[in-house]
Amino acid sequence: MTAGLNGQPPNRSETHRRWQASRRGTVRSQAPVDEATQEVLDVPDPLFPAITTGSDAEALRFSDRALSYAQLGAAAGALAGELPSDRVAVWATSTLPTSVAVVAALLAGVPAVPVNPKIGERELAHIVADSKPSLVLAEPGVELPAGLAGLPRLDVTLEGDGPVPATEPDPESPALIVYTSGTTGPPKGVVLPRRAIASTLDALEDAWGWSASDVLVHALPLFHVHGLILGILGPLRRGGSVRHLGRFSTEGVARELADGATMLFGVPTMYHRIAETVAADSDLSTALRGARLLVSGSAALPVHDHQRITAATGQQVVERYGMTETLMNTSVRADGERKPGTVGVPLAGVDLRLVDEAGAAVTKLETVGEIQVRGSNLFTEYLNRPDATAAALDGGWFRTGDMATRDADGYVKIVGRKATDLIKSGGYKIGAGEIENALLEHPGVAEAAVTGEPDDDLGERIVAWVVPDGERPTPEELADHVAKLLAPHKRPRVVRYLEALPRNDMGKILKRALG
Repeated sequence: MTAGLNGQPPNRSETHRRWQASRRGTVRSQAPVDEATQEVLDVPDPLFPAITTGSDAEALRFSDRALSYAQLGAAAGALAGELPSDRVAVWATSTLPTSVAVVAALLAGVPAVPVNPKIGERELAHIVADSKPSLVLAEPGVELPAGLAGLPRLDVTLEGDGPVPATEPDPESPALIVYTSGTTGPPKGVVLPRRAIASTLDALEDAWGWSASDVLVHALPLFHVHGLILGILGPLRRGGSVRHLGRFSTEGVARELADGATMLFGVPTMYHRIAETVAADSDLSTALRGARLLVSGSAALPVHDHQRITAATGQQVVERYGMTETLMNTSVRADGERKPGTVGVPLAGVDLRLVDEAGAAVTKLETVGEIQVRGSNLFTEYLNRPDATAAALDGGWFRTGDMATRDADGYVKIVGRKATDLIKSGGYKIGAGEIENALLEHPGVAEAAVTGEPDDDLGERIVAWVVPDGERPTPEELADHVAKLLAPHKRPRVVRYLEALPRNDMGKILKRALG
């Protein structure tokens, strides 16, 4: 199959047209009519139709506490009526009150700033000074840090009984301000409009066949795009339900999937734990076998873990690719071919291209280029940072900083970050990701990360950071292993052994902490 425009397979164009038509039909059927002219009024589609109508169907469950759509609408509606018109911070614990707080802010059209409960003092001070929230919403009884002491506090209860606001805010109005991890300086506030949230979640409906009958289970934190927007707002947008485990465990995953859950969201560290235990855990393997969809994101899932899960369950994990600034860009489709090691094809409504160092489009297949995207999924701006916003855009295309290749079917394979994972060694441009996957295929490697460091002869030499699995393999053994699987110029020149790799809350390896 050859790639179509922007790398999408030609057969996706009809899917995209059907998707657009279905979205237009949905909006038109819900839009009111001017009684005098009988013309359809141009009003926004509700972000959460199921909350607006209300029902006794379960919407959210955290451990043994649950809310139906009617109860969620009543609690969030009551809270929405108490919110100011400007920004609010949400102390984003993995709880029902956090979910109610965010939904209330969205219903009221008030921008919410989710705050990581594990945040450090300096970063918290920066976020508060930058976003200037008027108050903080929090779970009752939770102690807040001194950095939030200057803000009024409003506890979020689940017993409210207020109406859901009747007016839907403008699609371009800010919905959430999510702060980046700050790896290249102070965290930047990414302003996400309602349009981007709706666009991404509707595109995932198309890609994954996501429906109101789906029950999602996950244990992701709620201060990040993955756990909050996809993992909480996604099911609510569809009219389905979500069961949050609080803390990840393979036992919890097995229990919920065996009890009617249909989808699992996780990050690679979670799927690695599943891969480590699934062959010997019959309850887990049986539960996973019955799931409709297993989705991994936030970082690349090693091919070795893909293979172990598939061997034990017959299931193939779906990977997708997104960023805070873009929400979701690509995914392996539920009805498409599964290619472990790839993040699938561009989602409906998303244009994707690869560019070289000069900014020219990369048209040759399997050639590394930087991913740029455009579409209704993009953020509006970096809060208070017009310079950073301008620098991130290339004529309407967002510069992701992620390096990738694309095959003849339009599937995207990410090889690493431009700043940290593209290694220029001996005249070659080498992606760290493929070397990491090769290292993980060695039976003596439990975890691996690859970086580059200056070399007088090669420009950069490849350095492997390895957590051994049992007996430590020698550097020569690992170099030969990579050279055999990939190519001699991709073998690590240096191997350094660690007890564990540094990771952030989402399981991403912190390569800047290596060295």
